[in-house]
Amino acid sequence: MAILSGLFSQASPLSKISPITRRRWQSFCANRRGFYALILFSVLFGISLVAELVANDKPLLVQYQGQLYTPFLTAYPETTFGGDFATEADYTDPYLQELINSNGWIVWPLVRFSYDTINYSLDQPAPSPPTADNWLGTDDQGRDVFARVLYGFRISTLFAISLTLGSTVVGVFVGAVQGYFGGKIDLLGQRFIEIWSGLPVLFVLIILSSVIEPGFWWLLGIMLLFSWMALVDVVRAEFLRCRNLEYVTAAKALGVPQRLIMWRHMIPNAMVATMTFMPFIFTGGVSTLTALDFLGFGLPPGSPSLGELVAQGKANLHAPWLGLTAFMVLSVMLTLLVFIGEAVRDAFDPRHQFSSEPRP
Repeated sequence: MAILSGLFSQASPLSKISPITRRRWQSFCANRRGFYALILFSVLFGISLVAELVANDKPLLVQYQGQLYTPFLTAYPETTFGGDFATEADYTDPYLQELINSNGWIVWPLVRFSYDTINYSLDQPAPSPPTADNWLGTDDQGRDVFARVLYGFRISTLFAISLTLGSTVVGVFVGAVQGYFGGKIDLLGQRFIEIWSGLPVLFVLIILSSVIEPGFWWLLGIMLLFSWMALVDVVRAEFLRCRNLEYVTAAKALGVPQRLIMWRHMIPNAMVATMTFMPFIFTGGVSTLTALDFLGFGLPPGSPSLGELVAQGKANLHAPWLGLTAFMVLSVMLTLLVFIGEAVRDAFDPRHQFSSEPRP
């Protein structure tokens, strides 16, 4: 941690960054729990981004008759490797593996199952307990739990990131307009938010799921309709405070356009409070998607989902590895996010003090 903290030292090329940003980064690094949580979460998310290289039912590299192939990127017909059919090759077929190995070699990923791969060679009915082939066992359809957790972690994280960024953009814009102009715009905006926040989100999702098939983008759009309201009050209050300050009044007197005043002079102040809320919106996005998948109103059936794994654990109490895996993954994931959020909150709090002494 001392090495990364030293990136912002006076001798570093990054020392040109403003003193406020440098102080915030040092304050974040001083919170060991949040700093190490960020590192661990970044590593886990980075592994999930390359999930196809870790868990896949297609080889990473095939050498056949002197030529190299990348099946995890390109679909090759079975005839390419001496098979009989022109359809896409099934690399789990022992016959095809024998054909390839007799004229070349195969490089497999660490786990030979994708999130939707069914293990037909189980020696007992699914769900089966953890084995050397299925590290975390299989679910009630014979699919590898580790692969589904890996892909589900990526989907949950990307969903939460998209929801957080979208909510921030909309919430900051609405709060800025209300706080800067005030008057009737602020009054009507507050009444609209009061009415809109009273709508039952779950009922809206249930109604829409009966009309359309919910997917990643549909769920993101629906959740974005409601999640942006969490930031409006914070940004609105900051703009109401800043709009009568001297530097804003001077900018108006100089004829600076209102949009530039809001963008250059007021939004940076409002973003300090906004940044402290973003990690918790991120955590809420993960929890919401998990809850919707658990209730059956989330991603389409068959999608890798942490909420679907929770439902599997509930429906298969005789297979405790399903419930324990879901509990451990969600516990670690949400705990890391909360620790990161606390560190960000302390970093943006001007009253928070940290020790600048080097750590061992």
